[in-house]
Amino acid sequence: MSQRMEKDTMGEIAVPAAALYGAQTQRALDNIAIAPQRQLPPSFLRALALVKAAAATANAQVGVLDDAIAAAIVSAAETVAAGEHPQAFPVSVFQTGSGTSSNMNMNEVLATLASRASGQTVHPNDHVNCSQSSNDVVPTAIQVAATLELESLLLPAVTALEGALQQRVPELEAVVKTGRTHLMDAMPVTLGFELRTWELQLQECRQRLADLHPRLQALPIGGSAVGTGVNVPAGYIDALLQALQVNSGVTFTAAAMPSTRMAAQDVSVECSACLRSVALVLIKMANDLRWMGSGPLAGLGEIQLQALQPGSSIMPGKVNPVVPEAVLMAATEVLGNDATIVLAGQSGSFQLNVMLPLIADKLLGSVALLAGACAAMGGCIGGLEPCTGHAGDTVARNPVLVTALNPIIGYEAAAAIAKRAYREGRPVLEVALEDTDLSRDELARLLDPMPLARGNRKDLPHR
Repeated sequence: MSQRMEKDTMGEIAVPAAALYGAQTQRALDNIAIAPQRQLPPSFLRALALVKAAAATANAQVGVLDDAIAAAIVSAAETVAAGEHPQAFPVSVFQTGSGTSSNMNMNEVLATLASRASGQTVHPNDHVNCSQSSNDVVPTAIQVAATLELESLLLPAVTALEGALQQRVPELEAVVKTGRTHLMDAMPVTLGFELRTWELQLQECRQRLADLHPRLQALPIGGSAVGTGVNVPAGYIDALLQALQVNSGVTFTAAAMPSTRMAAQDVSVECSACLRSVALVLIKMANDLRWMGSGPLAGLGEIQLQALQPGSSIMPGKVNPVVPEAVLMAATEVLGNDATIVLAGQSGSFQLNVMLPLIADKLLGSVALLAGACAAMGGCIGGLEPCTGHAGDTVARNPVLVTALNPIIGYEAAAAIAKRAYREGRPVLEVALEDTDLSRDELARLLDPMPLARGNRKDLPHR
């Protein structure tokens, strides 16, 4: 491989001749090779490029950067933000904890592109990194990336899954099934009731994310090295935020104290907690679907999931709940990412958290996983079919229906009927007809599963 010599403050170093990056990026590659295949997500690099473009615009406006150089940096950053030159960013997640290596990787690439386009020498530190430090730029890029990915990727996916559930609820509200607590038979519910519960859980997840946005969008940019704003010119922060709004389409604000997002990563931890709540809803949905579809003969057999692929390499005809299982694995990884982010959030010593690249990787990875899992789950919900007959027969044999007689005959008498019905394998109605003075018509009315399944609910119309 042909090489060229590059120079930084530590001396000369050989760099691949065709590389857009320079000396500091090469040092990061040479010095740390823990997981060279694990680069930071494209969404982070896009956000970092957008911040660099906004910074160049702001620096020109406040008079600390030549207009032509600023324009060349902006143009270069826009190409990177558009997804060009992905091979130019080889720095691993596992690097210096401030993300300085990734910041300098971006600075060097943009300097090279801007120099070529403008015919002037654009310096990675003096020009591209003007008025900035890795310590405020990298956490800013994390928050910008998370905001953009939530808006463009996750929230639409959650909303679409809510819509898939909402579409099936009216139809499945007519399907009465056995409710379960502690995995044991309980009072009846409808399949629509269960789907409506998941839908509202997802709505609350969206509300949590909406509540987070004002804090997530308050950036530490302008904090410079330690949060005090050293070497940051007057007017720079406002000009940068205005430029960032133009190139991202989102309104960001300045954190009241940049140090709250540099010395700590509380906002990333909070964001991850909101993502964890989405993962937990998906885990509940997936497990409930697996249980309800278990069988088809020896399980619950209340629903049938769409048959997508053979389920066994040895047992012909076996079909497994592949989508819920895939969703479970994705959601479980999100829980692991959350634990990592919480632990990384503890690494704020004095004026800087030193696990920023890891937080960026795990946070943005969780957003992508959840968006994909929501899309997969939406298809699963659309394809499920209720096993109405079997579910109804199971409800009819459920001794717990006797709960409806509690207000009339008392708990102990109702318990005796339930135990006898279970022991003799007979319907509750028949045993109650023998053990009480209630008429068959009255018992049939009291023990009708559909009114019991509806209870005093107001969320869905009664038939």
